[in-house]
Amino acid sequence: MRIIIIGAGPGGYETALEAAAKGHEVTLFNGNALGGTCLNEGCIPTKCLCRNAEMLSSFKEADKFGIDDFTFTLDFNKVVERKREVVDTLRNGVEALLKAAKVTVVNAKASFKDSHTVTAAGVDYEADYIIIATGSSSKSLPIEGADLECVKSSSQMLEIEYIPESLTIIGGGVIGMEFAGIFSSFGSKVTVIEFMKQILPPFDSDIAKRLKQALSKKGVEIITGAAAKKISQNEDYEIVVTYEVKGKEETVVSSDLLMAVGRTPYTEGLNLEAAGVVYGPKGIPVDDMMRTNVDNIFAIGDVNARMMLAHVASFQGKRALNAIDGREDSIRLDIVPSAVFTVPECGMAGLTEEACKEKGLEVVKGMSSFRANGKALALGEPEGICKLLFRKEDLVLVGAHIMGAGAADLAQQCADMMNADMTLMKIKDVVFGHPTLSEVILTACHNVKLKN
Repeated sequence: MRIIIIGAGPGGYETALEAAAKGHEVTLFNGNALGGTCLNEGCIPTKCLCRNAEMLSSFKEADKFGIDDFTFTLDFNKVVERKREVVDTLRNGVEALLKAAKVTVVNAKASFKDSHTVTAAGVDYEADYIIIATGSSSKSLPIEGADLECVKSSSQMLEIEYIPESLTIIGGGVIGMEFAGIFSSFGSKVTVIEFMKQILPPFDSDIAKRLKQALSKKGVEIITGAAAKKISQNEDYEIVVTYEVKGKEETVVSSDLLMAVGRTPYTEGLNLEAAGVVYGPKGIPVDDMMRTNVDNIFAIGDVNARMMLAHVASFQGKRALNAIDGREDSIRLDIVPSAVFTVPECGMAGLTEEACKEKGLEVVKGMSSFRANGKALALGEPEGICKLLFRKEDLVLVGAHIMGAGAADLAQQCADMMNADMTLMKIKDVVFGHPTLSEVILTACHNVKLKN
């Protein structure tokens, strides 16, 4: 069977590899760089910088570990070079995997000619099925000055070769908060302007509040409930952001500005009309099998806007491929771990307490503190909480929200439990190693208050 995949990010290339392994003839269209936004302009390079920030945070507290008179300097050129080496290594690895799997890679942008045909660089390609995996692009606010050259997207921010003296970030979501933590650790004076009442809108409010407090202690100024109104430059070429908060106009001046207000599905140039595919500003609508309104065309990842995470794109691709092959699967796309790699780290899986209330779902909760965890104290990282939510009727774990050391991995552990429909009593019967960070999960379970 012939399958065309448009887009070579994690969703596209991983689906291509799996399809080829199942014996399909696969053509993958790579319109930019192999690995897509995640590998080249998002997850991976950002995590490289997050690791640098984490190390710097540790160095600054060297005296707590008995290391006196410790001094260091940061060579940002080496930081940038390490980031590039990691990205190049991974990209070369993807290229080798695709070559070994005999996936035909076309390094050109594809557009639809009809529902079974795409055109790229003047050549037509036909297939039985087509999977769209074109990802997303950075959004911007429709305010005065948003188009100024000084306004950087997250992709552009990753390419700078200097440490900003001061940095204003419009947007307190995952991207904004990770950059806030990175450049604050590097020495920039960072101000975050967030329209919502809390940072990290998708995360549980208790976690968001604690992270705001933790970053504020590190010198990051976070202004919530604030609407950016205008961007301009003064006579010294400094960037001035005018924002409104509590009915008053305020300004913040900085040397650099990052616009981090989310991402929008990328459908530009696809000529979806030629294939009869329905789409709009919110992306390409799909059913639970990732099928569009055209039976043989699927859309996975950011372009369908269901959940904009790289690992979700990969598993949506697996779901689409199973639909093509007529196979059933047990993929739980309602249980997705996600993380924010700030210092301290945040991780979550399942429903937030707010989402449970909206659904009318009664839950009981248990909380624990990293300050009572032996491993966290030994690491010198006592800042953090773990919050677990259990469905009241059967005590099945439905939500996990963690801030602290190793939070992303702990959230994954909780996601594993959710996929197994584990109950409070079952988790309590699991032997947890000691001393480990994962014991915060067990402690939170023991702290659940059940009414008789």
